[in-house]
Amino acid sequence: MHKPGDVAPEFSCQDHEGRTVRLSDFRGKTVVLWFYPKADTPG
Repeated sequence: MHKPGDVAPEFSCQDHEGRTVRLSDFRGKTVVLWFYPKADTPG
């Protein structure tokens, strides 16, 4: 279990346009992940 202040492990995911994004792409910046269920979005 991670605790506040722990370094996040490296991971990748797809953005809303289908591009692969890696956590390391944002090294040195603040990152906020926002998960939104696709089933609840229009279209």
